Amino acid sequence: MRLAGDSPLPCGTMALSIGEFLHPLKNAGQRELILAAMYYLARYESKAEVTTADIEAALKRAKHPKARKIQYAAVLTQSVPFVQSPGTKEGRHLLWSLTGQGENRVRELLDLPEAEPEIEHDVGTLQALAAKIRDANARGYVEEAVKCLRVGALRATVVFLWTGAVATLREDVWAEGTSTIDAAIKKHNPKARTFSKKGDFAYVNDATLLQITQDLGLVDKAQKKQLEDALDLRNSCGHPTKYSPGIKKASAFVEDVVGIVWP
Repeated sequence: MRLAGDSPLPCGTMALSIGEFLHPLKNAGQRELILAAMYYLARYESKAEVTTADIEAALKRAKHPKARKIQYAAVLTQSVPFVQSPGTKEGRHLLWSLTGQGENRVRELLDLPEAEPEIEHDVGTLQALAAKIRDANARGYVEEAVKCLRVGALRATVVFLWTGAVATLREDVWAEGTSTIDAAIKKHNPKARTFSKKGDFAYVNDATLLQITQDLGLVDKAQKKQLEDALDLRNSCGHPTKYSPGIKKASAFVEDVVGIVWP
């Protein structure tokens, strides 16, 4: 049994750990933690019917400090109408699952979008990513992408996430040194202005930047091709046209860009 409208995660999708998923609820009550853990197990591990042992194990995996203190059976019994018991496992372990009200409660707690599983998963992925990005500039763009994704603004999501990716790639290239960058640029454009300071990136377009990242060994040929496709989508979304990406297209963009730029 799966949650309504759910589907297994596509192959190659960046997994969102239960620790990352539950992090916003570090100060939540026991019932809310249990509901959120059940939601994660159903959505991301295809375990919509679980025992108290399954829930406890999930919270321990998340290294939540309350995991060992919760009286799981008692809390679940008092959590109706957010949960229900569809039967037993092996004839002796009571099974529990979320009701529609339970799903909605978790969405409210974590401010998850109502739209599609792909969007919900990508919101979680980008939230976890933003928390790990040290560069404030790049992190800000990723956080803006999350805000846009929450409300279904897919074109804006693509533009902001791409800008954050470019900011990160520039930092990676900058670490190689100005003389190395200058040589890589002039290999393809001998007439290019001499690169001598970080501000000179303003004169390096995104396509050239991608070529430099490959030349410097920061990405391989296949990764560069994926990023070029991502750049094409960014350009389609960033100009005043009638084009708007679908959910699956935007989700694939998120997967490719995050997986390559922030592995």
